[in-house]
Amino acid sequence: MCSTLCCCFPCRRCRSEDLSERRSLSSAIDFSDRRTSLSSRITMRTETVTDGLRLPRFNFGRGRADKNKNPSTTDGHSSPGDEKPQIVTLTFEQRLEAQQLFEAGQLLIEREDRLFWEINEAEKLTHHEEEVNKLAADHHALQGLVQKTLSLSLGEVSSETLTSAVKAVNQEEDQDQQWTQRDRTPPQWRPSEWKKLHDSTLRCLVEERLDNPATPPADKGNMSDIEADVCSMGRQLKEDLLSVVDEVKSCYPPEWNISNFYAGLYHEAFSARLRKIADFGLDDKDCTVLLHWVNEFYPEILQKQELASEIDIEALGKLLPEDLLKNLEEQYLSKQQDDLKTFIERILEGEEQKWNNEEEPTRRDGCFVSTVAYDIIQLINSTVKTAAKIVGDLHKAQSITCPLKDLMQRYKIFQKDVMKQDKPHSRPIIKAHLGSMEQFRDVLDKNKELFTEDVRKSLLHVLTDMKQTAHAYLLKHVHDVLRPQYRMLGTNDWLHKDVFEKLLESIEKEIQELRGSCESCHQKLIGQLHQEVAKEYVKRLLKGRVKLKDKERQLKAYGIVKDNAENLHHFFDKMGSEEDWCKEILTKIAEVLKLQDLPAIQMQVVSLGTAYPDLSEKHVSALLKLKTNLSRADRKIVKETLLDTLRETGCAGISRPFFYGVQVK
Repeated sequence: MCSTLCCCFPCRRCRSEDLSERRSLSSAIDFSDRRTSLSSRITMRTETVTDGLRLPRFNFGRGRADKNKNPSTTDGHSSPGDEKPQIVTLTFEQRLEAQQLFEAGQLLIEREDRLFWEINEAEKLTHHEEEVNKLAADHHALQGLVQKTLSLSLGEVSSETLTSAVKAVNQEEDQDQQWTQRDRTPPQWRPSEWKKLHDSTLRCLVEERLDNPATPPADKGNMSDIEADVCSMGRQLKEDLLSVVDEVKSCYPPEWNISNFYAGLYHEAFSARLRKIADFGLDDKDCTVLLHWVNEFYPEILQKQELASEIDIEALGKLLPEDLLKNLEEQYLSKQQDDLKTFIERILEGEEQKWNNEEEPTRRDGCFVSTVAYDIIQLINSTVKTAAKIVGDLHKAQSITCPLKDLMQRYKIFQKDVMKQDKPHSRPIIKAHLGSMEQFRDVLDKNKELFTEDVRKSLLHVLTDMKQTAHAYLLKHVHDVLRPQYRMLGTNDWLHKDVFEKLLESIEKEIQELRGSCESCHQKLIGQLHQEVAKEYVKRLLKGRVKLKDKERQLKAYGIVKDNAENLHHFFDKMGSEEDWCKEILTKIAEVLKLQDLPAIQMQVVSLGTAYPDLSEKHVSALLKLKTNLSRADRKIVKETLLDTLRETGCAGISRPFFYGVQVK
């Protein structure tokens, strides 16, 4: 059947133009498809078909003007007859059947205006009661169909039908507004408040879809019932909001902000269901699931590119109230803290077991290595960062690391026990764990965000102590071997023989025993040995066992100390030490031995004391006593000059303490 629809809608010509202008809906929706009337006519003609029947033919866009056309032709072909076209009006019921809800609403409003506005009250009650009842029934039928259409908004109705329903809602709202400005008694269905009906219908639709998700997980796997339910609701929420933005949004005028409205409905419905779940109390796994959705998964959905520009995310707020969220977070963080403590204890127990079994650490590239730090750091990093996402707050997640203070003390006790027993595999273990200490320190310095400041400072303090005791343990054997040669320093033999050269030869042999830690740790160990040898050198010199009675001997001592400083620096530099400043101390001491004028001596001592403020009066006295030709009064002047200078300059901070480790009597 071929049809052509004439949409000039002439009906009740005496007022059609006036009604069309008065009820214009352009303020809410672009109703460009309305024409100049509130009814339609259809031009119907008959046409012979192959089975001998004559079927109606509809011509769209054509009206009364067709009368002037040649009746003998249709589209350039001869007409089967000379019948005049018949004018047929689409009824309200036909409009409903065709799902033309907006147009059907126009017909009702036209009838409503005629019955309740144009006809006086007495005539309406006397002659039109049946019409009024029929209009009420039709209005109710239209409302039911509009409501049904809205309830199928999310993918179960065509966009054309949904658009027509939205227009009908807007049209009814305008008609409600019109009646507030009239002095006649409105119909019993006014105000119809279809906007409220629209909102409540969508609210019911959203709740129904979350209660009965369209795509439940096919295989729950290890998911609990709660996890499966929450994931299904979350998946449905995501799919529906994307559908709203992609499809439903185009059926509404922009001012309705329908995407944000749907987001609010889903937020309320999802929040209510999560609160109900949380109120019953959750095990640790389901507690984590809820926090995942509240602080990670749900925000990620809203921040998707397609949705972020359509939704006021900040206005939605959190899915759960603060008090309920706090309880869940405390339960989760407590569990994570306990788990972290348990796993680290197992790592330390594993190291202790290896020690008890007298297992030597693994070697890698010739170095002893331990995985203690690596394993613990990976665990901390993963746990804290995951917790920060789940609770939505890094500061709260940092609290997980509080047990580390006690665990690091346990690690320190383990190291102390290894050194105390001094077994054959003790040194390899200490060398291996030097690498772990360095890894821990790097993390504390470079990844401060993983720890509270209190925990970080506590761990750094313990690690510093552990490194110092480890160095002392490893270097003790070296110093024990070198002690006989240390005793020769600062003696008459030192002035006349190659004492220092033999000392360096012995150090070079002993250094071989220090190898075995990673390169960076070995370098720091050598640097520590460099400092300690320099301190031992100054300590032996300040004992005063050599007397520099005259200028000649003082100049000779100056030359020896200066050469020794140069050779010591060159030797340890070759070994990898970066403690260049040790050379400066010995050179400044040599300069004091060389100088003869009191003012020059004063300046040099002040220079030494300013660079190293831990230089005490005792150290200065011991150094000046080497120059036996310097009187007690002169020595006092030099010391007072140094003290006055230090007081004036306020040199309180010691960047590189040296002399505090040099004991003098």
